[in-house]
Amino acid sequence: MQEWLQVLKAADAAARWHVHHRRKGPAEEPYINHLLEVAMLVAHATDGTDINLVVAALLHDAIEDSEVPRELIAETFGEDVASIVVEVTDDKSLPKTERKLKQVATAAMKSPRAKVLKIADKTSNLRAIAASAPADWSVKRRIEYVQWARRVVEGLRGANPRLEAQFDEAANSAERSFRANVI
Repeated sequence: MQEWLQVLKAADAAARWHVHHRRKGPAEEPYINHLLEVAMLVAHATDGTDINLVVAALLHDAIEDSEVPRELIAETFGEDVASIVVEVTDDKSLPKTERKLKQVATAAMKSPRAKVLKIADKTSNLRAIAASAPADWSVKRRIEYVQWARRVVEGLRGANPRLEAQFDEAANSAERSFRANVI
């Protein structure tokens, strides 16, 4: 019972910390939808056996997007959760291009749990691109994002084949969303 309270506490914190954030697509979904989807993907991939990883999935963008201090995450949800969140957090002081290259370069060095979380995150992002890509993203930018996500996940493979299959389907769906249908 206590484990599920931690999950709900994390969902509440994530909703509060990201209350003003929206996805970039025309649907402008509340950002919490992304965090919940990533948590669900992680829970499904681990058969619900790793509650701390589900909590970390809910909080995975807290440091990066909401400047929540690592110490607050550790104090509230424990060191294990905080360390996973930090492991998947980009260094926003680096230029965007460098951050993206770093994700590709460091993917294979992630812990197995961080790999699962990163694959879930990329899967959710690709699903969003397929369903509601940002209006200001050209076809070229969407193609480049899918290619980059595939390169990141290449270094994460072996962590969870079931989740990797979901990523592959999301990447294929994202590609189909900007290709002409040929009958």
